[in-house]
Amino acid sequence: MTALRTVSCLALLALAAALPAACQEPAADPVAARAALLAGEYDRAIPALTHAVARDGATDADRRALVRALLETGRHADAEAALGRFPAAPEWTLARGDLALVRGRFGAADSLYRAAADGLPGPRAPVRLGLLLAAQGRWSEAAPIFRRVTAAVRATDRLEAADLAALAAAHRALGVEDPSRFRDALEYYDAAVARDGDDFALRVELGDLFLEKYNRPDALDTYRAVLARNPRHPGALLGSALVAMAEGGGEAPELLRQALEVNPALVPARVALAASHLDREAYDDADRETGRALDANPASLEALTVRATARLFRGDTTGFRAARDQVFAINPRYARFYADLAEQSARNRFYREAADFAARGVALDSASAPALVALGLNQLRIGAMVEGRMTLDRAFALDPYNVWVKNTLDLMDTFSGYASRSSPRFRYYAAPEEIDVLTPYLSELAEEAYDRLAARYGYRPPTPIQVEVYRHHADFSVRTVGLAGLGALGVSFGTVLAMDSPAARPRGEFNWGSTFWHELAHTFTLGATGHRVPRWVSEGLSVLEERRARPGWGAGPGPAFLAAYRDGKLLPVSRLNDGFVRPGYPEQVGYSYYQASLVCEMIEATRGAGAIGAMLRGYRDGWDTPTVFRRVLDAEPERFDREFDRWFRDRFGDRLAATAGEGGGPFRRELTAGLELMAAGRMEDARGPLERAKALFPEYAGPDAPALQLAAVHRAAGRLREAVAELAWFTARAESHYEANLLEADLREQLGDTAGAAAALERAVYIDPRDAALHRRLAERYASLGDWRRVVRERLAVLAMAPTDRADALYRVAEAEYRAGDLAAARRRVLQALEIAPGFERAQDLLLRIREGRP
Repeated sequence: MTALRTVSCLALLALAAALPAACQEPAADPVAARAALLAGEYDRAIPALTHAVARDGATDADRRALVRALLETGRHADAEAALGRFPAAPEWTLARGDLALVRGRFGAADSLYRAAADGLPGPRAPVRLGLLLAAQGRWSEAAPIFRRVTAAVRATDRLEAADLAALAAAHRALGVEDPSRFRDALEYYDAAVARDGDDFALRVELGDLFLEKYNRPDALDTYRAVLARNPRHPGALLGSALVAMAEGGGEAPELLRQALEVNPALVPARVALAASHLDREAYDDADRETGRALDANPASLEALTVRATARLFRGDTTGFRAARDQVFAINPRYARFYADLAEQSARNRFYREAADFAARGVALDSASAPALVALGLNQLRIGAMVEGRMTLDRAFALDPYNVWVKNTLDLMDTFSGYASRSSPRFRYYAAPEEIDVLTPYLSELAEEAYDRLAARYGYRPPTPIQVEVYRHHADFSVRTVGLAGLGALGVSFGTVLAMDSPAARPRGEFNWGSTFWHELAHTFTLGATGHRVPRWVSEGLSVLEERRARPGWGAGPGPAFLAAYRDGKLLPVSRLNDGFVRPGYPEQVGYSYYQASLVCEMIEATRGAGAIGAMLRGYRDGWDTPTVFRRVLDAEPERFDREFDRWFRDRFGDRLAATAGEGGGPFRRELTAGLELMAAGRMEDARGPLERAKALFPEYAGPDAPALQLAAVHRAAGRLREAVAELAWFTARAESHYEANLLEADLREQLGDTAGAAAALERAVYIDPRDAALHRRLAERYASLGDWRRVVRERLAVLAMAPTDRADALYRVAEAEYRAGDLAAARRRVLQALEIAPGFERAQDLLLRIREGRP
């Protein structure tokens, strides 16, 4: 919450003092008109109150209510005219100062506040002046006012609600120096609410304090309490939208729309909407929305900051500098400009730039907690771990309420217990009990992925690339967004990757190999474009690269996805970013990932293999998506939307038909019939409907997939080759079904297919590598195939799992190393085994063979 919004809210508090409770008298009556105002019936309240203040005997309560109604609905010119007709009194001088402030007229507001302070007792006018001075960076003048006002109060039992709110605002402002002042602010707000429960602006200000100090549940409860009585209160609607935006809720745009419908001049709502356009990478929309905010208040620092950000992101450096210069002409010490610019840069994946911007904010004001937070978090994102920790320690001392910083510092306390390993171009960090199980696989996969992606994108990221693997999902979530509860599996900050380990989720929920490949693909597409690639393109390419990496990896179509397409719930390509940052329903994010991959697939299929590279070069050079579409794809965005729709229908037309209709369509009916026959023990009778279901939707790889059921039918009849064929069909489409891969390996072993069994077991490791028996089986299969390098890997994995007989485990590693030709490693390992068990005869024999150089 900025000082300016605090002042604006305090203005409403003053104007709303002593309003009576709602009653049921006719709207023409002033009391009934004020009741209509409390209920949000502005169209009834304003004409009646206008009439009331024009009549003889008008009261100050009527005047306050009218100005409050006009301000809440953004009718500033009407409010100014009304105030011009009111009697000369310090209270109305203060109100005129508030109105001047809301309209960005700082000079006039300053004069009016000083005049009001001369005639109006209490803290309201001095605090308002102090907040205005603070908003202009004149803290050395503002702070003594706040200290003097708060020190002068000895008893509060006779203070009006507006005075209590002013004291709360003073303590809140002093919180930048002393965080304990926020508790004092909360006490004064509580006292003010108790004094006047009908003062909704006061409650909104309390909710804003909760939100500012990261207490979203209490903030939302406070806003909802206002909306329960006035469903159209713009401040409460705005606050609820800000909570939803902070939590990723899809209702935020609608709440902002409702707030702006009541008050089109509500600048913070315009700013929030503009910021949401930045998340969508719709920079022109953001710029236009800040224009509407600045029409209402040309001095809004928040609106100017978002305008500067939008212009910077679209490559308009001249426009950026102009907006930036306006900010610092108003407040030369506004470090929040760089803090907000850094935060939005990080949200748009410009992590290194974010750190640079935040550093400029800290240089401007070394005590700016927002700038320090932005700097510390982005230092961590670019791998500057020591520096980031030091910066966040400074930030936390200034703002100990910041849960993101606290959680991140707590997480970093555990880093000292992490182990690290390296491969030629990567550095891995994981829990000690996991690192030696994971990194042999991860390093093979990482080096392979680097080479393949470098060849595809013509770009080689700087190395080493840092890979952090978190044993607990909450730790990964904190690393990513500062709070537990993130649904993602991994994140790429460019050359720093973070992801869940297999232990972080139940077996079968994800494939950690494909997750890593997905995140590394981001490293290439972000780096190749200078981080300018749109979110949907980068995500689509990452999913597409998963599918190319291994059979079965990556997302695939399901009946629900196809139903969403039929129901018009998939966004057109021109708006696909919204599916990631403004989901309209819970499944939309997941659907958008797969849809984006299909768009990338379609581009390559229709424009050639080089089209994606040309698009990325366009984004690197600063082109926006419409320009990229026109110059590379030879299509306007709207025409490309139609083209993709036709391509999609050609690609999935028969699947769309098979899953449409009552009961899930012919596919679901056939599958259900087969499942029911299997449940009744009629396995052979089930074969027909299951085969028809598979033919209708071959890609379906859900837990009840026809291929998986057909494998059970064939196995029950002893047809092992047919069972293996169905399992292979299924595992080539389902990336995380652990049991299916193990069963396929079992059946292939029975058929003497050692290589096929090893491949199935290898796939299982990328789902869950934590079973020592799995690695022993793989070691035996690779030994049969003579692949001793992989036998070494599997025996090392068993050794890393703290086996009961460690000497035997060491011996088996040494034997594999010996057979792989690494005599030095084998000698070291077998000596370790003999240290544990000096009489171990097989180890003694192996040592003798090594010393004699026998093959």
